[in-house]
Amino acid sequence: MAQKKSERSSSPVKDEKVYEGLRDDGASKEKAARIANASANSSRSSVGHKGGKSEPYDDWTVDELQDRAREIGIEGRSKMNKDDLISALRNH
Repeated sequence: MAQKKSERSSSPVKDEKVYEGLRDDGASKEKAARIANASANSSRSSVGHKGGKSEPYDDWTVDELQDRAREIGIEGRSKMNKDDLISALRNH
């Protein structure tokens, strides 16, 4: 069961409804708070679309893809071709 706002010791959550919904769906406290606070600062529909500044995986070399796969613990990466690495990274 999700904790009430008064039971949490971390910084206040700006959007309790979003926070509680994410916690009910199994998100960690940190992830739920981060998303709830981000959604309170902008429109909710844009939160998931911010994205990073990294180049698309299609533009990476096989060595770069293998390094990233190693960082996040994808097994069998050394035997994967570029398309397999991209798929594994996107679905991890």
